[in-house]
Amino acid sequence: MLGWALALALAAPSPTKGPLTTAQFRTLMRTVSAGWNEGDARKAADCFTEDAVYSEPPRKQFYRGRAQLYEFFGGATRPDPPMKMAWHHLVFDEASQVGAGEYTFEMNKRYHGVVMVSIRDGRIANWREYQYQSTLSFEEFAGENRF
Repeated sequence: MLGWALALALAAPSPTKGPLTTAQFRTLMRTVSAGWNEGDARKAADCFTEDAVYSEPPRKQFYRGRAQLYEFFGGATRPDPPMKMAWHHLVFDEASQVGAGEYTFEMNKRYHGVVMVSIRDGRIANWREYQYQSTLSFEEFAGENRF
């Protein structure tokens, strides 16, 4: 039992006492996508604050709190079909603790989008995403403006 608890504690991102660096932000965001890609809702949900707000305006999706996010991310059951998340770009302003990521997400459908996040105590406090459904690969979707 102790081994399982230790493994869980090591898998979860540790809250920081000060602001995140750009490198820590990238690690946090990659941990969210790794949790989704592995079907590990706890790993992804633990990247968020207890009172996090996750939305897709205008209220297409809206979740409040880590507990709701854990269930939304699949809970104790691996989602079927599985989630697939790939980051194309991650940017972060250390002074304001606000970042953004351009991504492709697949589950029942494929979406290309951008998310804005705010960070508090080393975790995601706010997640606001804007996405576009498309059957195209990211390379085809971005076309001549891919960078």
